[in-house]
Amino acid sequence: MSSQRPHRIVFANEKGGTGKSTTAVHVAVALAYRGARVAAIDLDPRQRTMHRYFENRAETQQRRDIELPGAKCEVIAEDLDTEGLEDLAQRVGEGHDFLIVDTPGRDDPLARHAATEADTLVTPLNDSFVDFDLIGQVDAETFKVRRLSFYAELIWEARLKRSRATIDEQRREMDWIVVRNRTGHTEARNKARLDRALTELSKRVGFRVTPGLSERVIYRELFPSGLTLLDKGHLGDLGTSHLVARQELRELVLSLNLPDAVRAQQLEPA
Repeated sequence: MSSQRPHRIVFANEKGGTGKSTTAVHVAVALAYRGARVAAIDLDPRQRTMHRYFENRAETQQRRDIELPGAKCEVIAEDLDTEGLEDLAQRVGEGHDFLIVDTPGRDDPLARHAATEADTLVTPLNDSFVDFDLIGQVDAETFKVRRLSFYAELIWEARLKRSRATIDEQRREMDWIVVRNRTGHTEARNKARLDRALTELSKRVGFRVTPGLSERVIYRELFPSGLTLLDKGHLGDLGTSHLVARQELRELVLSLNLPDAVRAQQLEPA
């Protein structure tokens, strides 16, 4: 990995409620457990969900007198511009293997910029055509893709620009991954239609599709303590749903195909 620029993982979706911040925190902690140096930037200075998660995590460490792997996280100022964001990313990411960026669930200039600068772009979607509309529009009768959405076109242009920028050899092509959350809540016929639409659109635009997180209650319960499903020694007895959710998380992290930045023995117990 480059010693000058950390691998940038951006969690972006212009719709709220898709699990961006929860997924971002868990991926950050998973990488930290593997020995990677992880930094993070929260682009939502109002809700500050990812930043608050790590604040809660720090408070739990102090209260319980324990040490937990995590990420150095900063939240942006409300008046920041794209140039200021790049300066912040350089400062926060210096000396780290990964820089994780969590974007707000709305159309935002900084979120657009962050998405176009991603090395790995993760777009979580709830398994519904309401969320699918972010990246593509389908015919009401056949459910075939009619056209790309503005957001998909934005990422398509960013990837083309990246592929033409061959001067900077330390930048690899953007890997765009659409993460399907809450698949267990989707009716079978609707799920099949979404499968076909995502497959069709992925071939046209070039993103990968991977299963995400199906259970949400578990993650909401963990937020006040800042703990994650990987903090097994500090969660007490885990039920079956927690074990299933942890396995989903592990599979999601593996599916991201991130660069190997592990310098020490893996910290998370098997």
